[in-house]
Formats: sequence, C-alpha cells, structure tokens
Amino acid sequence: MDGKKVDIISVAQAARVSPSTVSRYFNHPTLLKTATRKKIERAVKRTGYIRNRAAQTIHGKRSGTIGFVVPTLDHAIFAEVVQAFSDTVAAEGFNILLASHGYDLEQEYAILRKLLEHRVDGVVLTGLDHDDAVFQLIDSQDIPCVQVWNYAGNARYSTVGADNALAGTLIAQHVLELGHSKIACMFPPTAGNDRANDRRDAVLDAITASGIELRDAWLLTTVYSISASKRDTMDLLSSSDRPTALICGNDILATGALYGAAALGLRVPQDLSIVGVGDFKGSSEIEPALTTVRLPAKEIGQQAGDTLVRQILDSGSAGATSLHCAPELVVRGSCGAPRQG
Repeated sequence: MDGKKVDIISVAQAARVSPSTVSRYFNHPTLLKTATRKKIERAVKRTGYIRNRAAQTIHGKRSGTIGFVVPTLDHAIFAEVVQAFSDTVAAEGFNILLASHGYDLEQEYAILRKLLEHRVDGVVLTGLDHDDAVFQLIDSQDIPCVQVWNYAGNARYSTVGADNALAGTLIAQHVLELGHSKIACMFPPTAGNDRANDRRDAVLDAITASGIELRDAWLLTTVYSISASKRDTMDLLSSSDRPTALICGNDILATGALYGAAALGLRVPQDLSIVGVGDFKGSSEIEPALTTVRLPAKEIGQQAGDTLVRQILDSGSAGATSLHCAPELVVRGSCGAPRQG
C-alpha cells in the first residue's frame, strides 16, 4: 500500500463491478446475486477497505475512541489491565470501545472490522498471535496498534506485556526447588491463546529438564472456570496415588483446585501444594493465600495507554516499541515442601 486509504472505487475496480454495486453490497446485500456478493467480499478483504459508519466525524479529525479487543469478558482476567488502560487514555480525552472474541481468531477479524468502521483512532490487541487478515487490515488502514499482555522484542507492532514463558519457568522452578517430584499440571486450552501456551511450554520444559517424568493422566486441560477446575481436581485426587503438587496455568484454575482439595478433606499445602499464575485480585485473600507469579496488569495497562496515545497524537513518532513488564514470583501459603514418607 502507498499509505492512501482504500475507497469504494478501489474495491469496485478489484471486484470488477461498479461503485454503485459495491454500495448496494453494504446497504442492500440481498439485492445482489450470491456470486456477486462473494466477489465483492473477496475484494473487500483483499484491499482492506473499511466503510466509514461514523459519518459525523469530520475528515481528518480524531474520533476520540480506541478499540480494545480481549479474548473474554466472562472472567475478570483482563479487568485490571483494561481499567488501567482506560484511566490512562481518558486523561488524554479518549474513550474505549471494548469487545471480546471468545478465543476465536477469525471472530477477532470481524470485530476489528466493526471497530474500524466506527473510525477508532487506535486499536489494542491481546497477545501476539493473530490471523494474517488482522495484520493486513491494520496495515491497510495505517492505524496505530499496541499488543498487550504478552511480550516480544521483535513484534510487528508495539508490545507492552509480560514474558509468559518466564512466568511459567518461575512457578515451575519454585515447585521443583521445594523438592516436589510428583507434579501434576492444569492448563487452560491453548488454541488462540499464546499466553497460556507460553506458560504451559515453559512449565513442562522445566519439569522435563529436571529429569522428572510427566504422567499423561496428570496433565489436565481445563477451561477458565472455578467449578470446572474444582471438578477436575477432585477427579485427579480420587486415586490413592496422588501428586504432591499441582501447577495451574492461572489463578482461576488454582482457586478451583483449592476448593477441590478442600472438598476431599485434603490440607493445602500439607497434602497438596497448589500454585497459579497471575496474582489476580483475591489471590492473596483466599485460604490459604495463593502462591503465584504476579503479572503486573496495572502497569501493562498504563504503559500501553501511554504508548498508544503517543502514537495517535504524534504521527511522526518512532515505530514499533517493546516494553517488558517483568513477572514476579509471589510466595504465599498454598505451597510448601512435600511431606517425607
């Protein structure tokens, strides 16, 4: 692209139809033949065209809105980072439009198109892995973008986040250094979730490197749900041959695991050590308080807000930048050395 945003005429030329036909595609699609609609749809995707639904926005004037796309709103996993981001950009006169894609990267593309149709001034994506069409769309619109929550020094756009692989390594090493060798792991599904995948790989690599054999039956995949993790933990611990430690990929799963152990009358950490990742609000208040790795969500949100506002207000600002908000091991009462004998 030469930096000029694609217009309806460009789409018409790419689809080899008239501009009025393209207009009809958006406003009255049922009036067009299926073959024509598909031809225009391919041209729209190929060119990255976005129609301007914010007609009241004067050409060249900022809309004062920023699109923020997260994987889920079902839990408060991202609440702190979104709130910190919102507070930061609000101080500069911006509001956010928040949307979730349910860990479906194709759905993320559709959501991003909707946000761009409303002429947001910038966008925030969660994580680093996205469909190629998402990147092409951002490039075609030449819109400021920041990726949050995961960190990479060589990402396509500016990133502000924590090294989730390091977070996994920190929690695994803590459990190993306490002397545990009978270790189970519970992770969320990793499809569309590079953060969870990085933590999982790092934990498994650390355990394997220590010479400990990982049992297939002790490697659990559990959705983000306290009730689901409670149930799966109870199933895991139903055998007399139980692990002495359970590493959970996030604090939500770890909280459910604590409830599951309690339901079976097991003591934490005497009978089972449980650890998580995240240090979400409440992790320090449950009994016993959760040993975890703190991901500095507030710092990530604030720094991401500063970064994106700077890009929006200063079109001549430097290119992609990366900021690492380092994870930190937080030792509390839910993890201890295994009992001898």
